[in-house]
Amino acid sequence: MSEKADKKLLTIPEANQILQKIDVEKADQIQKRTLDYTTKFSKAQADGAKKLRKELETECGLSEEESVELVNIMPKSVEELRTFTSGWRKLLSTETLEKILKILHSKN
Repeated sequence: MSEKADKKLLTIPEANQILQKIDVEKADQIQKRTLDYTTKFSKAQADGAKKLRKELETECGLSEEESVELVNIMPKSVEELRTFTSGWRKLLSTETLEKILKILHSKN
C-alpha cells in the first residue's frame, strides 16, 4: 500500500534552503541539479520569500500559487507583471499591480 505524500508549495528560495541541509556527497543527481538550479535562480532569501508570499496574499488577495509564482520571478515593471498575471482567471487593476511591485521590491 502506498502512502500519499503531502504537497506544499515552495518558492525557489525556500526549496534552496531545504536542499542546503542535505549532504551533497550523499545526494542523488536530481537533488544536486535541483540544488544548483535553486542556488542560481533564487531572487530572495528564504525568510524574505515567506514574508513576501504572506504579504502578497493578505495585502493583494493573491492565492498561494500566484504569490509563489511572483516571488520566483520577481517582475520589475507593471508590463512584465501583466505578462504573468494575464494567464490568471482574474483581472488585476493597475493600482493592485503597482502595490504588488512595491511589496516585491520593498525587501530587496
